Amino acid sequence: MDVLEIARWQFGITTVYHFLMVPLTIGLGLLVAVMHTMWVRTGRAEWLRMTRFWGRIFLINFVLGVATGLVQEFQFGLAWSEYSRFVGDVFGSLLALEALLAFFLESTFLGLWIFGWGRIPKKLHLATIWAAAVGSAISAYFIIAANSWMQHPVGVVVDQETGRPRQVDFWAVLTNNTALAAFTHAMVAALLVAGTLLVGIGLWHLRKRKLAEKSTEDVDHAVWRRSVRLGGWVALAAFALTALTGDWQGKLMYQQQPLKMSSAEALCETEAPASFSIFAFNKLGSNECDDVHSFTIPYILSFLAHSDFESPVPGVNQLQEQYAAEYGATYPDDPSFGDKAGEPIDYTPVLAVTYWGFRLMIGMGMVAAAVAAYALWSTRKGRVPTSRIGVYGSLLAVGAPFVGNAAGWIFTEMGRQPFVVYPNPDVPRAEQVYFFTAQAVSPGITAAEVWTSLISLAVLYGVLAVIEVGLIVRFVRKGVTEGDTTAAPGIGGGKSNDDDDTPPPTRPDDDASDDVLQFAY
Repeated sequence: MDVLEIARWQFGITTVYHFLMVPLTIGLGLLVAVMHTMWVRTGRAEWLRMTRFWGRIFLINFVLGVATGLVQEFQFGLAWSEYSRFVGDVFGSLLALEALLAFFLESTFLGLWIFGWGRIPKKLHLATIWAAAVGSAISAYFIIAANSWMQHPVGVVVDQETGRPRQVDFWAVLTNNTALAAFTHAMVAALLVAGTLLVGIGLWHLRKRKLAEKSTEDVDHAVWRRSVRLGGWVALAAFALTALTGDWQGKLMYQQQPLKMSSAEALCETEAPASFSIFAFNKLGSNECDDVHSFTIPYILSFLAHSDFESPVPGVNQLQEQYAAEYGATYPDDPSFGDKAGEPIDYTPVLAVTYWGFRLMIGMGMVAAAVAAYALWSTRKGRVPTSRIGVYGSLLAVGAPFVGNAAGWIFTEMGRQPFVVYPNPDVPRAEQVYFFTAQAVSPGITAAEVWTSLISLAVLYGVLAVIEVGLIVRFVRKGVTEGDTTAAPGIGGGKSNDDDDTPPPTRPDDDASDDVLQFAY
C-alpha cells in the first residue's frame, strides 16, 4: 500500500474506535442527568441508585473517550499536514471553541458532579451533571460542524495568493444545513445507543434476580425495571427520530453529493422514477457498476431524494462523466499529488462500502428498536422475562446501535471520496472550494513511518479496549452496591448538605469497602 492508503487506514481506524465511545457518552450522559433529576424531584431511592450505577458506566466511557479523542487532532499534523493547512482557517475557530468552551465545560462540571456528592447543595449538584451533558452535546456540535464543512463548504472565499479557503462568515459555518441535519441525527442516534444499553443490562439483571428468587418488591428490582422501561421508550423514540432526521440528511445528500446517494443504492443508470435497492449482488465489490444487479422496490428512491414518486435520480455512470468534465478526468501532474499525479480519477466511492454501510446502519437501528419493543412488552404490568433467548439476545443487541453508528460514519466519510473537502454545488464553479484526498497527506512522510504509527496506535487502542470492556463488565456484573444507596461522598458515605438528603437504608450484605466509585476519588 502507498502512503496515502496507509494514512487513510490509520485515520479511519482511530476515528471509528473513538466514535464508538462518543454516542454512549452523549446519550448516557443525558439519561443520567434525567435519572438524577428524577431523584431530586421524587426522593425515591431507586432513582438515586440508577444515577450512581449508570453514572459509573458513563464515567468509564468518558475517560476512555477523552484519551482516544486526543489522538485525532495529533493526526492532523502528523500524516495530514497539507489537509491541516488547507482547512486551518475554518477548523481553527471550531476546534478552539470545542476545546476552550465545550470540553472545559463538560470536564469541569463533570468533576464537580463526581466529587460534589454531599458537598454542595442538591439542586446545584444536579445542575453540574446537566452542564456536563450539555457540554458534551456542544462539543459534538463543533466537531460535526467541522466535518460538515468538509462535506458542504460554506462561509469561505478562495484566497487568491494561497489558493486556500479563507473564512468570511463564521455564522454560515455554524448554521450549515449539513451540520444541523448531521447533529440532530447524531444526537438521536446517541440516545438509541444509551437506551439499548439500559434495556440489555436491565433485562439481564431482572432475569438473574428472578432465577435467584429474589423479591420483586425491593429497591434493586425497581432499579432494573425502571432502567428497562426508560431505555425501551427512549430507544423506540430515538429510532423514530433517526428515521426522520435520516430522511432530512438523505435529501441534503442528494442535493450536495448526488454520487454518494447513487452509490448507496448501486444505481448505475439514471432512473425516473428511481427504485430503492433491497439487495445487490454480482460485482459490487469490484466497483464495476454496470455489472451490479439488485432486487428493488419501485418509486421509493425518488421519494427519498425528492419527496415525490416520479422525479429522476441520476446514475453512477452519468455522474462519473459529469464530475470528470467539471473537475478533471485525471489528477493534475503536480508533485503535491504524489503517486496519484497524472492518474485517472475515479469519482465513484467504493460501492461495497457505501451500499452495505448504508444498509448496516439502518439494519442495526431496526434491531435496537425491535429489542426495545420486546423489552417493553415483556416487562408490561410488572412481568419479568425469563426467556434465555430473549434476554441474552437483548444483551447481545447492545452492540447493534454501536455498529450502526460506526457504519453510518464510515458511509459518510467514504462516500465523499476522492474529495477530502467536497465541492459545494450551490456555488459557481469558479468560486468552489474543494480538495482532493490525494493531495492532503503530509509531504515527505514515508510508508514505514505511517505503518509504525498505525501499528502502535492499533496496539494501544487494543489495550484500551480490553481495559474499558473489562471495567464495564466488572461493574455491570457487580450491579448496584452500597455506594449507590447514599448520596454522600466517599466509601460508605456520610450525610448530604441538604436536610432532606437522608440516605436510604443499606442492605446488610453489602460491603462498604466495595464501593466501585472509589476509582473516581
